[in-house]
Amino acid sequence: MSQVLILAGDFSETLEVLYPYERLREEGYQPVIAAPVKKRLQFVVHDFEGYDTFTEKLGHGWEADIALADVDPADYVALVIPGGRAPEYLRNNEHVQRIVQHFFGAGAPVAATCHGPLILARSGVLGGRTTSGFPDIAPDVVAGGGSYQAAEALVDGNLVSARAWNDNGPWFGAFIRLLREHAPLEG
Repeated sequence: MSQVLILAGDFSETLEVLYPYERLREEGYQPVIAAPVKKRLQFVVHDFEGYDTFTEKLGHGWEADIALADVDPADYVALVIPGGRAPEYLRNNEHVQRIVQHFFGAGAPVAATCHGPLILARSGVLGGRTTSGFPDIAPDVVAGGGSYQAAEALVDGNLVSARAWNDNGPWFGAFIRLLREHAPLEG
């Protein structure tokens, strides 16, 4: 079965991890969650309730399948980078950077949403590219060599990005189409 790697950590956004996880299963791909260590992760739910920024509440817990240090990115056909607060610290992990650079170097499909593009900026893969994401990360995208565009499903080569969980349908639909082209399932 073709495996798709999902980068996650404590305080990843529940809807941005579990929606891709289940859509990948539905399509016949095997999602694998990689985290700093193999443990039960605590996800969060962010919502927009009329404040200047989002609110955060505890979401689902979920087991990581593999530690980042143990990931061989060549074992996976694509990469998914959810948002939430986890990208704030995951972006500084040398294994995350190694993994991201592999997928971009191979031209393999990559999906990123919300604060996920912070990881792309830190990994040095945004040069000459346009990405979406949570609007407040636009300066980080530009500082990382890319350009920012608010969109519910922005496709730039092998990268499919979106603003946040409320774009999950269009974002992941575009990613699934790219994934089917790049890594079609047999049978």
